[in-house]
Amino acid sequence: MRGLGDLRSLMQQAQKLQAELAERKRKLAQARLEAASGGGMVRAVVTGEGELVGLKLAPQVVAEGDVEMLEDLVLAAVREAQAKAREFARKEMSDLAGGLPPGMLP
Repeated sequence: MRGLGDLRSLMQQAQKLQAELAERKRKLAQARLEAASGGGMVRAVVTGEGELVGLKLAPQVVAEGDVEMLEDLVLAAVREAQAKAREFARKEMSDLAGGLPPGMLP
């Protein structure tokens, strides 16, 4: 009957891991990471999951009327914010992954 005890222990560990994973996903969804470009004229805010939730433009960058420059600044800020989110998520999930192969956890 030792096998049942091992199975029960394994199931408890799996439930604990599932609960911890859900908590970390919640934390990622609530986290806000910000990046700027153009000396702070464009700011992008993303969740820990990388979803864009905010974009702020300084009035002077809009007043200049250089649409291409503004587009480049927006892309740069969003990409940097998303990179920060990926790193934040990697750090949050790394100890949970333990010995699991890459890609097994979000």
